[in-house]
Amino acid sequence: MAERGGRADEPRVLTTGEMARLADSTLRTVRFYEEAGLLTPEARSEGGHRMFAHAELLKLRLILDLREAGLSLNDIRALFALKSTCSTADEATGRMSRILEGQITDMQQKITKLRRLREELASTIAIIAECRSCERARFPLRCSGCEVLSRTDLPRAVKLLWS
Repeated sequence: MAERGGRADEPRVLTTGEMARLADSTLRTVRFYEEAGLLTPEARSEGGHRMFAHAELLKLRLILDLREAGLSLNDIRALFALKSTCSTADEATGRMSRILEGQITDMQQKITKLRRLREELASTIAIIAECRSCERARFPLRCSGCEVLSRTDLPRAVKLLWS
C-alpha cells in the first residue's frame, strides 16, 4: 500500500493503477500521458512500478477534462508550459488569460450547438413516438404518405433519419 500523506485518506504516492482508478480512466491513458510528457512519476517502487505524487492525479483529471472539452495534446502541453516560458508575471497572466478566454468562447459555442442538438433530438423522439403504433403494411416503405412525416415543422433529424 502507498504511504499516507497529509490527510488521513490521501496517499502520498499513487501507482499507475491508482491514478487510473481515481481519475476514472485506464492504465493505458495514464501511460499515454506520461509518454506524452504531461505526467511525471515521482519515483519507482522496488518492483519497478511508477509512483506518482498526488498532484499528478489532479493534473491527470484536468488533462482528461481539457481533452473532453476538445483541446489537443499540444494545446494542453502549451498550457502547462506557458508560465515557465514567460519572463514576467504580467506576460504569463496576459498570455494565460487570452488562451483561456479563447477556450471559454469555443466551449460556449459548443454548448450552444449541443443544446440546440439536444432539443432537436428530443423533438425527434417525441415525433417518432407516434410511429410506434403504426399499422401500415410494409413498414417502413409506406412512411412517405404518413401524416406524422408530412408536417412542415419536422426537425432536420426526423427528415434525415426517419423519413
